[in-house]
Amino acid sequence: MPATKLPGSIGTKKSAAEPAAATPTLTILRVLRVTLHVGFAALLAIAVFRLLNKEGQPLRYLLLGLALLLACVYLFGTVREKRFAAAETQSDPRRYSWLWLTVITTLWALLLIGNADFSWLAFPLFFLHLHLLPRALALLSISLITVGVIAAQWGASGLPMPQLAMVLGPLFGAAFSVVTGVAYRALYREAESQRRAADELRRTRAELVASQRQAGALAERERLAREIHDTLAQGFSSIVLVARAVEQSLATDDSDTALDRLRLIGQTAAENLAEARNFVRELSSPQLLNSSLLEALHRLTRQIETSAAARGQQLNCILETDGTPLELPQAYQVTLLRAAQASLGNVIEHAQARRAVLTLAFQDNEVTMDVYDDGIGFDAAAPAAVGRANGTGFGIHSVRERVIALGGAFALESASGGGTVVAIRLGLKKHIEEAR
Repeated sequence: MPATKLPGSIGTKKSAAEPAAATPTLTILRVLRVTLHVGFAALLAIAVFRLLNKEGQPLRYLLLGLALLLACVYLFGTVREKRFAAAETQSDPRRYSWLWLTVITTLWALLLIGNADFSWLAFPLFFLHLHLLPRALALLSISLITVGVIAAQWGASGLPMPQLAMVLGPLFGAAFSVVTGVAYRALYREAESQRRAADELRRTRAELVASQRQAGALAERERLAREIHDTLAQGFSSIVLVARAVEQSLATDDSDTALDRLRLIGQTAAENLAEARNFVRELSSPQLLNSSLLEALHRLTRQIETSAAARGQQLNCILETDGTPLELPQAYQVTLLRAAQASLGNVIEHAQARRAVLTLAFQDNEVTMDVYDDGIGFDAAAPAAVGRANGTGFGIHSVRERVIALGGAFALESASGGGTVVAIRLGLKKHIEEAR
C-alpha cells in the first residue's frame, strides 16, 4: 500500500473505461514492478527452502510462520494497491503505506535475526524504502538495513571479525539500489508528466469538441433565424396586411379588389408553403429552382408593387441591371434574393416611399446590388433594433450576416427625410478562377 503507489503503478487512479495508453516509460516501470515482486518472492522462497533443509535450526517452525506471514502481508498490500490503480475498488490503500512498510520491515528483521539466509531480501526492501519514504529517511533506513545484513552474516559466520566480502556485498547492493531508485524516480516523474499531459490533452480536446458543437448550434440557430425572417415571416406579414385590406374592400362592397387581394393571399401562402418545404429539405429558394436570379428579382418587384397597392400605398418598384449577367453560384443567388426581399420588405413596412429602385450590376471581378428608396429614411447612426421582443428587427442584420459570410461587403446609408440605400458587393474573382 504505497504512498505514491508501489513501483510501476503510475500516476493517480485510472478510469476503468479509459485505460492509460502504453508508452515506453510505462512499459519500463511495469517491468521494474514485476521484477521487484518476482524477486522478492524468489528470494523469500530460497530462504524458506534453505530453512527447511536445516534440521537443527532452532525455532524453525516459528520462522516458517513468520515467513508465511511476511508473504501474506506483502501480497495483500500489492494486490490492494493494484486493484485501486485499476479502479476496481474505491478504497485508497495509500494512507496505510508506511504502516504496511513498517510491518514488512519488522517481519523481515525478525526473520533475519533467526536466520541469516533472509538477508538477501534486503535488496527488494531497499527499493520499497526508496519509493515509499522521503529520500533522507529512505537513506537512513537503507543504512540501518545494510548494517543489519552485515551483522547477521557476521554472526552466522562465527568469525571474530567480519570478512571483506560480508561488508562490501551489502554496501555495493545498497549503493546499486540507491542509484537504481534515483533512476526509477526520474522515470516515474516522466511518466507522471506524460499522464498529466495526456489528461490535459483529453480535457482540452473535450472542451474543444463541446465548443465546436456549441458554435455549430449557434451558427445553425442564426441561419434558421435568417431563413425564417427572410422567407416565412415576411410572407406571413404580407398575408396579414393584405387580409386586412380584403376586409376593407368587403366593407365597401368592392368585390373585384377583394378578389384580387384574395388571389394575392393565396399566391403568397403557396410561395410560403414551398419555402417551408424546401427549407426543411435544405434546398434553395423555390423562386430560383426554375428561373434565373434576374427573373426572380423581376417577379419580386411586381409582388412588392402589388403588396404595396393592397395596403393602399402607391409604390413604383423598378429593377435595373448593368453589365453582362453572369451565372452566379447558388449561394450568391440566394443571398442576393434574400437581401432584395428583406430590403424591399422594409421599404413597404417603414419607408413610406413612392419609388424604389433595385440595381443589379455585373462587373469584372464582382457583382453589386443596390436598393434605393425615396422614403422618410432614418438615423443610420442609431443602434439597430435587432431581435426585438415581437420578433421583428432582423432584416438588416440578416442581410449583413449573409453577405459577410460570403466574404462580401455591406453598407447602409440613410438620413431622416433623405431616403435609404442598401449596398451589397460580392467578389467574383474566386468564382471566375474556379470556372476556368
